[in-house]
Amino acid sequence: MEALLNEWLWQEEYWLPPGFSWKDIEMEEEEGHFPLPRDLIYTLPLAFAFIAFRYVFERLIAVPLSKHLGVKDRIRIRAASVPKLETFYKQNSRQPSQSEVVSLGKQCGLSQRKIQTWFRHRRNQDRPSNTKKFCEASWRFVFYLVAFTAGLGSLIDTSWFWDHRECWRDYPKQPVAEAHRWYYILEMGFYLSLLLCVSVDVKRKDFKEQVIHHIATIFLIGFSYCSNCVRVGTLVMLVHDSSDFLLESAKMFHYAGWTRTCDSLFVVFSLVFLVTRLVVFPCRVVHTTVVVSLEFFQPYFGYYFFNALLLVLQALHIFWAYLILRMVYKFMFLGKVERDERSDEESEVDEEEEEHEEDGDECSWEQRKGAINSKLASLANNCVLNNLTNQRNINSRLPKAR
Repeated sequence: MEALLNEWLWQEEYWLPPGFSWKDIEMEEEEGHFPLPRDLIYTLPLAFAFIAFRYVFERLIAVPLSKHLGVKDRIRIRAASVPKLETFYKQNSRQPSQSEVVSLGKQCGLSQRKIQTWFRHRRNQDRPSNTKKFCEASWRFVFYLVAFTAGLGSLIDTSWFWDHRECWRDYPKQPVAEAHRWYYILEMGFYLSLLLCVSVDVKRKDFKEQVIHHIATIFLIGFSYCSNCVRVGTLVMLVHDSSDFLLESAKMFHYAGWTRTCDSLFVVFSLVFLVTRLVVFPCRVVHTTVVVSLEFFQPYFGYYFFNALLLVLQALHIFWAYLILRMVYKFMFLGKVERDERSDEESEVDEEEEEHEEDGDECSWEQRKGAINSKLASLANNCVLNNLTNQRNINSRLPKAR
């Protein structure tokens, strides 16, 4: 098996520029550490460690913090226990068609409106609470903030941070610093943990794009490390982390109901995101890998594969920039950010319908209450009038009696 991998997967033309072999990039211990594929073996157990640490963090830190900041969970109407509807909900569809509603109504002996109401309540029952959303956002905020701070601290004194041509000087025989090696391992382990938890995390409208982003990021980190494009890779990770922690902090305050703080952080995040993802990333990083790199070596398979992954990320940046600009438009003309454009659209409709239903119940109760009060008032008036009439009759008879 190992011989097959060495013969097919680790062919030099896949990973190294023309004219270089694996022997050419071997280094002595005093020259530094060359990135090796076996270094990335630590990322898988590290991903499970991140998941375990996240579980502890959310329960010991995030949940108490959410209560302290005033995060409130919506009290939802629980769907009644109907086994046939529950089986259909889990095995067939969360949103039955009109013909399926009619069929289920005949099977259960319920009206179509009751069937639709049951499914709406059942969907809302599965929606994540604000506390769950807050815990997820706080976990990502902590990691992105720590990763950005540590990454910036390790790169601020490097030559390629200021001059991107230095990313390719002496390539591919470039030693990697210990800090940058762990920067890579931690980032890849974190994104592996996100990919493993994607089925239980909050699902939004860009769920597919998020999965594509995680997969592309993992491939990008792994390939760039094995092909020793570490210098460019560290810049890519730093650019992404620079705005992610701002987004997660805005989410935290949004779930807590701190509208002004959320809106302020959202404006800062929008500016940072648009500048780093639509200006810095394509004009500096992608330009360096596509154009400047050709001054140092001839194109090869790794050149095309690495740039293709960067362009996939750039396409996702454009998609998210469109969503952000829509939110900016709402912020400018409506005065606030009403909701995350990436929220689950179906769930929002269900929640709005549930709110209208509750409002309708309240209105009907108020009407009944008003009718009861008016009847009580009329009865009271009648009682008072009867008492006065009886009193007058008694008074008129008293002189005659005397």
